[in-house]
Amino acid sequence: MKPSRLIFILMTLGAFLPARADELSVAVAANFTAPLQKIAPEFEKDTGHKIVAAYGSTGKFYAQIKNGAPFEVLLAADDETPTRLVKEGSAVAGSQFTYAIGKLVLWSAKPALVDGAGDILKKGGFDHIALANPKLAPYGAAAVEAMKALGVYDALQPKLVMAENIAQAHQFISSGNAVLGFVALSQVLKDEKMEGSAWLVSANLYSPIRQDAVILEKGKGKPAAAALLNYLKGDKAKAVVKSFGYDL
Repeated sequence: MKPSRLIFILMTLGAFLPARADELSVAVAANFTAPLQKIAPEFEKDTGHKIVAAYGSTGKFYAQIKNGAPFEVLLAADDETPTRLVKEGSAVAGSQFTYAIGKLVLWSAKPALVDGAGDILKKGGFDHIALANPKLAPYGAAAVEAMKALGVYDALQPKLVMAENIAQAHQFISSGNAVLGFVALSQVLKDEKMEGSAWLVSANLYSPIRQDAVILEKGKGKPAAAALLNYLKGDKAKAVVKSFGYDL
């Protein structure tokens, strides 16, 4: 084959590939672990970019970002943290959008323990109830808000077991260290079916959990960062998000 012909073929193939495949460092709210683990390989297959994800509480990620952590995109569990980062110049203005609206559940790994109306919170009969630290995790803050709205917070306060994030709260409950607790709906849905027993907390008992994505300053101008946010807006990613019980 003539060299000129080979060069032409390579240039033609290159036209169908991303301009530059890259690794993308993403800070991900712990409640969105399972959905992103499903989305990430499809994103890589479709764009050539690879996600390197860290999972944790939004509050801790904020502190790490302010201290220079090399994250390029934040998928937060609220909309306040991305807004704050944009105002402080630590995130890119105009990149923020809501990728999911979360739902809070009172959950137990034991079938039939949690009733469909959440009356167990008033009846008691348990020693510990787990939730994510409300100072760091929006789902923990939503849980406190719901308990206060129900008028049970003061009575339950001595039984509260604080987890570092929503993933650890789920671990406390699934391991039996706490017989029940507040987690994200996405954590207890498997193949769109509920595990254990749960009460889907009434949405009027807590402020909407709007989960926003934003490109951080270290991801500014990076094609992979823009590609991920665009991908999350697409039908394929939205179908995954919805399958885990989130609203869009």
